[in-house]
Amino acid sequence: MSELRDLYQEIILDHSRQPRNHACPAGANREARGDNPLCGDRVTIYLTVENDVVKDVGFVGRGCAISVASASLMTEVLKGKTVAEAEALFRQFQTMVTKGDGGDGEAIELEKLEALAGVREYPMRVKCATLCWHTMAAALNAAAGAVSTEKS
Repeated sequence: MSELRDLYQEIILDHSRQPRNHACPAGANREARGDNPLCGDRVTIYLTVENDVVKDVGFVGRGCAISVASASLMTEVLKGKTVAEAEALFRQFQTMVTKGDGGDGEAIELEKLEALAGVREYPMRVKCATLCWHTMAAALNAAAGAVSTEKS
């Protein structure tokens, strides 16, 4: 079990040090901003959605290792997904990091994201891991305003 934990830590560190898709993609037609004031994480998610498919995704922002790694991993798994699949993946990821399972049985693969499953043991870190996901959901739905991990 410690080998798996070490592998997951290595994945998180790799994605936080060298985030993938850390830019605004050319042609992005949806975006949303997110803020975690307790940790200082800030992210803007950019999506290029064409014919109900996420053609491209990127992010710009700063934050802790968990926040950046989560955004990086999220961008890798979202490309090519339909909007419905992206929404299902959001729900499954949220369930995985809060309750410890894959959620409601929808057929979206969480394998690449399992490195972040351990954050459920640290409630304050769950907000770091899910900020980009909530922000992505807002971008998908063209929601106005910023997403925050804290209620106003």
